[in-house]
Amino acid sequence: MQKESRKVREFRRREQEILDTALKLFLDQGEDSVTVEMIADAVGIGKGTIYKHFKSKAEIYLRLMLDYERDLKALLDSPDVDRDKEALSRAYFEFRMRDPQRYRLFDRLEEKVVKSSQVPEMVDQLHSIRASNFEHLTALIKGRIAEGKLEDVPPYFHYCAAWALVHGAVALYHSPFWRDVLEDQDGFFQFLMDIGVRMGNKRKRDTDPAAL
Repeated sequence: MQKESRKVREFRRREQEILDTALKLFLDQGEDSVTVEMIADAVGIGKGTIYKHFKSKAEIYLRLMLDYERDLKALLDSPDVDRDKEALSRAYFEFRMRDPQRYRLFDRLEEKVVKSSQVPEMVDQLHSIRASNFEHLTALIKGRIAEGKLEDVPPYFHYCAAWALVHGAVALYHSPFWRDVLEDQDGFFQFLMDIGVRMGNKRKRDTDPAAL
């Protein structure tokens, strides 16, 4: 039993090494330029060993995307977010925006695998995790609305607004404007994240007509 356990651990370690190496290559060289042979060479294993773990490059794509969404699920399920609902917004934005290149890569990869109907069972898993995350976010947002902290609109308004801000921020990050004009990129990203955290907060309305 002990020997088998070591084999399982080694198998998982090698699998994670393949995923980590593939992700770096996809980010550095573009996913279309990277072959299974290149991943195997970078890891220092034979091409056949890759196929013991993944049947195709599409499976590697989806496994990376699944792990990313599972990490978000773990964050949403964490005791910190459960205890402090105000931590949700910052946790969500920090998670989505801390690595804009990876976010953009996964956005491209999803379009590739969905359009080509590759590995549908893994695509279904991806959608299932996202549905679970959406349900969790919806419940948390409803609670914040009930507390009077967020605007009383359909919860998905808040979720979709957050997604739109992140998506736009990632597009800006990869634009020539970002590279050539914004001198303090880290400062701007922090500023944008702060906007995201406050976005959707219930506004204090002045009830004095004379003040209008």
